[in-house]
Amino acid sequence: MSTTAAANAPPVLTIDGPGGAGKGTISRLIAERLGWHLLDSGALYRLTALAAAKHEVALDDEAALVDVAVALDVAFLAEEGATRVLLEGSDATHTIRTEQIGDAASRVAALPAVRRALLQRQRDFRQAPGLVADGRDMGTVVFTDAPLKIFLTASAEERAHRRHLQLQKSGVDASLSSLLKEIQARDARDMQRSVAPLKPADDAITLDTTRLTIPEVVDRLTELLTERGLATGT
Repeated sequence: MSTTAAANAPPVLTIDGPGGAGKGTISRLIAERLGWHLLDSGALYRLTALAAAKHEVALDDEAALVDVAVALDVAFLAEEGATRVLLEGSDATHTIRTEQIGDAASRVAALPAVRRALLQRQRDFRQAPGLVADGRDMGTVVFTDAPLKIFLTASAEERAHRRHLQLQKSGVDASLSSLLKEIQARDARDMQRSVAPLKPADDAITLDTTRLTIPEVVDRLTELLTERGLATGT
């Protein structure tokens, strides 16, 4: 994007970080507070993984996965404080949040050709009045000119604990130790991949949420946005 185009483009707040750091919830609340659009980039990779499973495409067949990504039939519907996700007309909101699909999405996201196939699709979400982009490479690859970049993190133990509580509330019995191992393995895979590895952008602000509440994080991000003239304080 040229300097002139970037100056005229709607503002973007990028929120990157590992799974379980609170990116999804925080991004949605900030978008609602600002009245901005929301991009859950992780959902696109999860939907690609789910569509691959639905159409019996192997997770190591990069060419076939690119075809799946390009033809992805998805819709994000904002309903009553939450986002409903449709894949090929069917509700996939909860299915894409399972540990199985999350693991598959991490594998799919490590494939360079798949990432390239989804790149422009993600950039197309940048529309007025602004965009909150949630992911793992929003600030480092997708929106490198974003005026505010956040890297949200938390200890692996805390993230496993949060996920465990979330599953319990959903009536799912899960092992805390197994969740911790899965999170640690996913972190390693995301950080070590050759294309767009998980890391803070050079100009990102890192915020550790291990001991912070959701309202505290939302208030802190709102302060940062206000300081940079991107939002009025609320």
